[in-house]
Amino acid sequence: MFPSELLSFLRTAERVAVLTGAGVSAESGVPTFRDAQTGLWASYDPAQLATPDAFRRNPALVWDWYAYRRALIAAARPNPAHYALAEMEALFPDFSLITQNIDALHRAAGSRAIIELHGNIRRVKCAECGKTASAWDDSREKPPRCEHCGGLLRPDVVWFGESLPPDALQRAMEAAERAQVFFSIGTSAVVEPAASLPRMARRKGALLVEINPEATPITPLADYALRGKAGEILPALLEAMTRRQSLRK
Repeated sequence: MFPSELLSFLRTAERVAVLTGAGVSAESGVPTFRDAQTGLWASYDPAQLATPDAFRRNPALVWDWYAYRRALIAAARPNPAHYALAEMEALFPDFSLITQNIDALHRAAGSRAIIELHGNIRRVKCAECGKTASAWDDSREKPPRCEHCGGLLRPDVVWFGESLPPDALQRAMEAAERAQVFFSIGTSAVVEPAASLPRMARRKGALLVEINPEATPITPLADYALRGKAGEILPALLEAMTRRQSLRK
């Protein structure tokens, strides 16, 4: 199923970086940004809610919308792609999992070397001092107040008009530049600056592997373009890698 050259390269590689996008989460039933607009939220444009200006105008509305989205995501569970990536982490001395997803399903599957480019919807942070919180009480006031400075708490995600967390972006760029193999999985490869990471890795000489049901703008650059669902391809690739390593021993 997989080219022997790819398996041979993976068998000897030490530095691997992976970029995952919404396609991986979709296989767990996580609704896309716009697909979540149902029921009471059907009349709202999500692009007009996920902004700093929207939060300043109506913080309670934005807070409730994210509470609704958190509830949808809470029902999702990691899929075989998440678990395969968690197992792959143990196979390489230097492994980085860069994700555009905010659902924390990679962490739930057991991955640890995670770089969250767009934040994590399961966390909140203070809109004033920036301190994060993993627990809060919104039964009295929405949004609740920061226990450190009294500012309003907001979702710890990147909104339209905001820059990516500098530390996360720097770590992602460094991982891409030092990678011997770079996987682009379930991403449309159009949202910047994440879309630049595969190109950056390719320029530095990395083997570029794309896993996606459809072609994307980086497909022409990929050394291997594996068409299909990540939840089917990754477990099979992991099994093939492990089988070859066992035979080699």
